Formats: sequence, C-alpha cells, structure tokens
Amino acid sequence: MLTSGLQHVAAMYAGVVAPPLIVGAAVGLSGTELTFLTGASLFTAGLATFLQTLGVWKIGARLPFVNGVTFAGVAPMLAIIDTTEDKADALPVIFGAIIVAGLIGFVAAPWFSRLVRFFPPVVTGSVITLIGVSLLPVAFGWAQGPDPKASDYGSMTFLSLAGITLVVVLLLRRFTRGFLKQIAVLVGLVIGTLIAIPFGVTDFSPVAEADIVGFPSPFHFGAPQFAVAAIISMCVVMLVSMTESTADMLALGEIVDRPADEKTIAAGLRADTLGSAISPLFNGFMCSAFAQNIGLVAMTRIRSRFVVACGGGFLVLMGLSPVAASLISVVPRPVLGGAGVVLFGSVAASGIQTLVKAGLEKDNNVLIVAVSLAVGIIP
Repeated sequence: MLTSGLQHVAAMYAGVVAPPLIVGAAVGLSGTELTFLTGASLFTAGLATFLQTLGVWKIGARLPFVNGVTFAGVAPMLAIIDTTEDKADALPVIFGAIIVAGLIGFVAAPWFSRLVRFFPPVVTGSVITLIGVSLLPVAFGWAQGPDPKASDYGSMTFLSLAGITLVVVLLLRRFTRGFLKQIAVLVGLVIGTLIAIPFGVTDFSPVAEADIVGFPSPFHFGAPQFAVAAIISMCVVMLVSMTESTADMLALGEIVDRPADEKTIAAGLRADTLGSAISPLFNGFMCSAFAQNIGLVAMTRIRSRFVVACGGGFLVLMGLSPVAASLISVVPRPVLGGAGVVLFGSVAASGIQTLVKAGLEKDNNVLIVAVSLAVGIIP
C-alpha cells in the first residue's frame, strides 16, 4: 500500500507543483515563499484526495481518485495578477475568488451531476480516449526537457532518458509478477533518475536547501479579498473543472468496473468543490481530478481507494515537510515523460475498450466517434 501510494504521488507530482511555481513566479515571490506555496499545494492536494477517496457523508466519490491543483486555473490566475495594481494583493484576490467559486460549485453539484444521463458509452468512450490522447503531448514535452526555451531542449540526452525509463517500465510490466509488477512505474522513475545523475540532469539542490518541517500557516499571504471580476473568472474555471472531473469519474468507473452513476458523480463533485473552497485557507489553489493517476490505476489494476488515500497521506506529509517534498522533485522531467507515455496511453486504451463495448458497428456511433475525436484532437 505504501509503495503503490507513493507511485501515485510520483505520477502526479509535476502536475501539482507546476501551477504554484508559475503563479508564484508571476507574483514575484522569493525562493523561500515559492517553496512555501508549493508545499501548501501539496498539503491541500492531500486533503482533497482524502475527501474524494475516503469520503464524509455525501461528499467524495469513494473511488481511487487523486485530486490536486488544476492547470485550468493558471491562465485566469495570471490574468488576475496582471490586472492587480499591487502584486501583494494578487494572491489574496485569487484565494477569495476560489473560495466563492468552490462554494457555488458545491451547491450546484447535484444539478450538474444529472447531466450524466446524456453520456452513453459511445460518448464517454470518446471523451476518455481524448483525455489520454490530449495528455500524450504533455508527456512528450516532459521527455524533451524541463525548459522549452533552453538550447538543449529536445536533445538526445533527454530523449534517451525518457526512452530508457519507458523501456524499464515496459520490461518490468512484461517479465515480472506480483509486487514488482505493480510498482513498475515507481521503479522506472527511480532507475531513470539514477541513470540521469552522470549526465548532470538530476538536481539535488532543492533537498539541501529545504527545511525539515514547515506547516502551511492559514492565510499566510493575507486575508482573502473578493473582487467581482476575479470571482467570475474562477467560476468559469470551476465549471470547466467540474466538466473535466465528471469525464474522469466516468473513465475511472469503467476501469474499476464500478460505473459512476449520478449519485457518485454528485458526491465526487462535492469533494472537488469543497476541497477547492478549503484549499485557499492553507494557501492552496483550485483542486480537480488528475487523469495521469487514472492511467496508473488502469495499468496496475490496483483498484483500492485506500491505496490512493495512502498517496494523499504522503502529499499531506510532504506539505508539512519541505525536505520530503523536494525528494520527489529530484526526478528529472524527461524521466517523468518516459513514464507518462505509458500512463497517458493507458487512459486512451481504456477509452478504446469502452468504445468497443458501445457497438461501433452502428453507423451513427461511428459518426459520433469520428467527429468527436476530430473536434477534440484538432485544437
């Protein structure tokens, strides 16, 4: 349970820390403050994952469902920062908007979940396939290096590290059994990181500079402020996030053979939105589902929600211990990219399995899939 939970953290770590790093840099935070903001995002992602997996009352889908900072909110948050005269007020304005959007989403969750009746297998299969396919360029971006503007971006060193990691994961999945097969992704990440050391790609400085203990004190950057324009923009992001989470719950339900019905989706959306509303209290951002972890469930076939809850525990501990959080950050981006190919491809494969069950021998279904994939992939 511990190693499988840690594997989930390794798979989603880059997605959790990227938004706070981008937003923090835009605000002009110091290195220490940036580390604090990143730790806060890990801590709140853990709390949101607890809500989603373990559940309280009618809150939580109780599926192996990882929650973390949604990337959908990055562009609107950068826009809020640009339009805020005093940059010191930018984060409080963002946090205030997320709190309001989260509470509105929580109230709207039961009505939003009723839309599931409009998602037959041919639609959900198309959406699940698109989730996986649309994530593959992300994995390839990671494989090419950490900085798209750098001169060595896309170098053979980075691509080779990604390729080696991919091959290690495939070999472990193909030729091992039991426990080792289940943690193939985690082992691949470790081996890839070790191989990267002689090439100077692995950076251990975050570990040396990090504090052992650090609690994300409430409203560290100031009391939340409520600006109408910011609230409207984050409500739009919440709508997008709820749509994405609904699709992810449908995908995960198919993978674990427990189709997500209206009640499950409503409970899952309540966890998403409540987690988002609570997150700013500890200086975190809007939370949503992480599709890469759905790929991990599909590949390992470990369907226990308690394994993912264990991963949520790791996230909380990492949020409370910056030095622990920095250990995962040591994994080079190309190594993550190699593992991402398997994870994201597994999501797409799950979508194809759902489409097969939908009955593609029917002409109308073929047209629905054809147009949906084209409209989804072209952008």
